[in-house]
Amino acid sequence: MTTLPDFRSSRWAALTALVTTSVLLTACGSSGDGSGSGSGRAKSGSTLTFAVSSDAGCVDPQQVASNDTIYSVRQIVDSLTDQDPKTGKIVPWLAKSWDISSDTTTFTFRLRSGVTFSDGSKLTAQVVKDNFDAVPKLGALGTLAEGYLSGVKSTSVIDPLTVKVTFKEPNAQFLQATSTHSLGIESSASVRKTPQQKCSDGVVGSGPFVLKQYAQNQSITLAKRAGYAWGSSLWTKKGEAYLDKLVFKVVPEAGVRAGSLQSGQVAAISSVGRANEAALKGSQVTLQRRANPGIVFGLGLNSSRPALKDARVRQAILSAIDRRQIADTVFPTGTKAATSVLAHTTPDYTNLAPDLAFDAAKAKSLLDEAGWSTGSDGIRTKNGKKLSLTVDWIPNSATNQPALELLQQQLKAVGVAVTLKQLQVTQLAPTLQSGGYDAAWGNITRADPDILRSSFSTELANFYRVPAGSLDAALSAQAATTDPAKRKQLTGRAQQLIVQSAYYAPVVELQTQLGVSKKVHDLNFDASSRIQLHDTWIG
Repeated sequence: MTTLPDFRSSRWAALTALVTTSVLLTACGSSGDGSGSGSGRAKSGSTLTFAVSSDAGCVDPQQVASNDTIYSVRQIVDSLTDQDPKTGKIVPWLAKSWDISSDTTTFTFRLRSGVTFSDGSKLTAQVVKDNFDAVPKLGALGTLAEGYLSGVKSTSVIDPLTVKVTFKEPNAQFLQATSTHSLGIESSASVRKTPQQKCSDGVVGSGPFVLKQYAQNQSITLAKRAGYAWGSSLWTKKGEAYLDKLVFKVVPEAGVRAGSLQSGQVAAISSVGRANEAALKGSQVTLQRRANPGIVFGLGLNSSRPALKDARVRQAILSAIDRRQIADTVFPTGTKAATSVLAHTTPDYTNLAPDLAFDAAKAKSLLDEAGWSTGSDGIRTKNGKKLSLTVDWIPNSATNQPALELLQQQLKAVGVAVTLKQLQVTQLAPTLQSGGYDAAWGNITRADPDILRSSFSTELANFYRVPAGSLDAALSAQAATTDPAKRKQLTGRAQQLIVQSAYYAPVVELQTQLGVSKKVHDLNFDASSRIQLHDTWIG
C-alpha cells in the first residue's frame, strides 16, 4: 500500500448539478487571505448575515449542488479530507491519514478519535460505512455524491476507527471526492432518514455549525457548535468557530442585495454582477473573487435530438457563439471567454481556443452543408421543419437570462431559432435524466478533470446522450492512472473530442465574486471556490 496524502484526484459531479451548481459570478484572482482589511485581533461572537440569490430547496449537503445553498450547508458537515485551494493538495480532516493501493482500487482511511456529531453520537468507521452505503439511494438530487461513489464494490469496517473503500475498477479521483461537501459525513440517525426528510429537515453533522432553522426560499440559520475541536488541518483557528450565528437570506434581486450590503443590513452577498461593481467598490466593501475550476458555463447539447444528431449542426452552434461579447456584456469584470470545456484553473486544462473561435460564416457554411436552408424569416428549414432549439435553464444566477438572450440573438443570426424555457431549480435534475430536452444551460464546479467523466461518459448518467466511442476510452483511462503526464495527455484528448464533436458548447468561465463588508475578516474560499466560515470573524 502506498500513502498518497497529496494525491490530486478530482471527481465528478453529475451534469444534473451542472446547472444547479456554481452559478455565482465572475472576475479573476482572489484575496488569498480572505476578506477584511487592517490589523486587529480576531474575536469571537457576532452574527454574520449573508444574502444569496437563490435556494436549492434542500438542506442536505449530500444532495445540494447550487453554490448559494452550499455556502450554508457546507458549514454543517466535515469531510474525511480537505483540499488546499492554493496547491490542490489533499490534506487531513476527519481522516488523519490514509493508504491507497497501487492499482487505485482500494482506499483505507484512519479516523481521528474523539469526534462527535451534534446529537452526541461518535464518529466511527461504521458511520462512514453507513454514509457511503446510503449515498446510491439518494435519488435525483444526490447525483454528485452518487457519481463520486460510482463503481464502489464495498465499504468495510477494519476496526472502530479504520474504514476501507474498495472499487471494482481503478478510481484515481476518489481521494479528492472525499474532500467535497457532497461526501460530507452525517450521523447515522440522519443517514437513516429518507432523502426527502433530509432535504426538508436537514441533517446532523460534526461540523463547526448546526442547522437551527430552514424557511424554504427565505433563509437558513446556523448556530456555532459548542465544543467543536476537529477542524481541517488547513484552518488557522483551533477549536470552535469565532462566529456565534450565521444567517443566509434569500434575496433574488442583485440590486437589492448590493443595497443591503451598502446599508449594513447584511455583511456579505453572493453573485455580485457588473452593474453593481462600481457602487460597491466605492463603499466599505471588498469584492472577493476566485475563478471556479470545472466545466465552464455553456450549452449541454442533447445529441439524441433529431437536429442535433448531425455533428455539423452542433459544430455550427459552437462557431456561431461570440463568447467574448457575452463575457464582456453580461458577466462581471474579468470574466474569461471559454477556451475549452474546462476552465483554465482546472488541473490538466487544455487550451482549445482556435476550435472555439467565433466564425458566423463557418456556422452558416456548416448548416448549408447539413441541408438547412434559410427561410424568408431568416430561420433555416429542412424537410419542412424549422431549425429550432429549446434551452432549459434555472434562475440561480442573475447572469443566466441575459447571457442566454444574447446567445439567442447570436444563433438567430445564423438561422437557428432558440426558445428559452425557465425551470425551477428542483426540476433540472429530472429533466436531464429523462432526456426530454434539446439543450441545457449551466456549469459544474470541480477541482479535477475527472468532472468530464461524470458528464460525458456513456457508462455513467450520460445526460447529453453522447454516443459510445473513443471518448469513453480516454475518460476511463484517465481515471485509472496515477501517472501525471499520462493523465494530462488523456484528459487533453478528452477535451479535444468533446469540443471537436461539439457535445457541449462552452461559452464563459464561471468566476465567483462576493461582496464582503470590510468588517468581516478571513471569509475564505475553498478549492472549489465555495466558502469556509470556521475562521471568519467580525470586528
